[in-house]
Amino acid sequence: MGAEITSRLVPSGIDGLDELLGGGLPRRGLIVLAGNPGTGKTIFSAQFLYRGAVDYGERGVYVSFAEDKEQFYSNMKAFGFDFEKLERDGTFSFLDMLTVKEEGVSAALEHMISRIAKLEAKRLVIDSFSAMAQAFREPHDARIVLHTILGRIVRSMGCTTLLIIEVPHGESRIGLGVEEFVTDGIIVLKRGFVGERLFRELEILKMRGSPTPEVRAPFTLKGGFRVFQPFKFKLVGRLERFKPQPDAIERFSAGLSDLDEMLGGGYPRGSTVLIEVDGRISTLQHHLICMPTAGNFMAQGRGVIKVLLTDIDFDLLKAWVLAGGFTIDELNSLMRVCVKHHSELKPEPYVVALRGEDLSEVYEMYGNVERELRSKTGQPVLSIIEADALIDAYGEREALWFLRTCIAKTRQTKGLTMVLLRPGYPRAAEALGSLAHVHLKVTREHGVVLVYGVKPRTNIYALEMDASKGYPMPKLTQII
Repeated sequence: MGAEITSRLVPSGIDGLDELLGGGLPRRGLIVLAGNPGTGKTIFSAQFLYRGAVDYGERGVYVSFAEDKEQFYSNMKAFGFDFEKLERDGTFSFLDMLTVKEEGVSAALEHMISRIAKLEAKRLVIDSFSAMAQAFREPHDARIVLHTILGRIVRSMGCTTLLIIEVPHGESRIGLGVEEFVTDGIIVLKRGFVGERLFRELEILKMRGSPTPEVRAPFTLKGGFRVFQPFKFKLVGRLERFKPQPDAIERFSAGLSDLDEMLGGGYPRGSTVLIEVDGRISTLQHHLICMPTAGNFMAQGRGVIKVLLTDIDFDLLKAWVLAGGFTIDELNSLMRVCVKHHSELKPEPYVVALRGEDLSEVYEMYGNVERELRSKTGQPVLSIIEADALIDAYGEREALWFLRTCIAKTRQTKGLTMVLLRPGYPRAAEALGSLAHVHLKVTREHGVVLVYGVKPRTNIYALEMDASKGYPMPKLTQII
């Protein structure tokens, strides 16, 4: 099967795209890459050529009707693509067609074909067919070029070709209307918004010979063109001890350098963090945001309280702590999981059974636990509270009183409180959003988990799981 895929597909050189396509682009195929200005078409096509030459030994030609050579080389160096070196090595050629008019199109095409043959190129980019088509008086002539010159001659020369098409703002039609019949694949790049923040996605409208169960996916241009796969949990191999991140004088580290950078240095001491979690986000996924902070507290000998009320998830918390290399003794000493008492509750040293009938009694028990941990460790405590569980059990008014009281105590003791809230509680979300010092939202698009800050306002980040350190950690990549 692998040999068959290799013979009929060519690696795209785009991180994450081949997994989406089932192996790569159709070899010798003609692929339309369409999108509005600024969607990343040039970076995509440059990476296709650069990685093809460097990683797969396939020489490439870039035919430009839209950008001169010096500008292209300069812009691509920002992404680590040194096309000047490839040109010196004889593995890449840039053809500047900026000044071509109708009477010169035939000569330009002959020049392009000659260059492909001389270089023995296996990859070709035409940027853009939209600009080239403007050199013709009649659209029919452009269609002939598309069908005969590009669709037949270039394919017969063994080139896998990317044909860039500009889609004007406000239009959805790709181009001349015949591309879908002539080409082997169509990829559309889009630039939109999630939560009023920039969001990039691609859509695969057609791809001959490639199974594409997922036809849409988010991508980023950070460090090059990268396509994100639907979220996957990764198994941790050999377990290692959690390595804490250093705290700043006025801030606690989130336990993850990516998140610290996103937040401008971490969480302010004495602050409350509201994490609004989309209903499509699983417990294990939102644990990736809050548990590194818990691990950072425990690794420095600080206490952690989790207010769950239900005992559905506390075994997951135990698993996370042990996966971070902490011992059972550390779990029993430094963590407290607060759940409502019931007759079948399993007795564990780290589990606190809340027997109060109203929230004032519950808060008194919580306060005792918090004081006990502060006294034992001599350090501030992290509290993680599931707000929707409080609201469901005691009502919104009482739950908000409890949370406001916890927030005030956190400010006084210079600790940290994280409040998790799922959809369906708009009044609570508004009230807590105004009280929180940091406000994060966790959502999902096309199976990819996304995180962004409301306070402080941040870009969108794609969240993935990283098991390379020997314990489960999140990896955040900015979408730009």
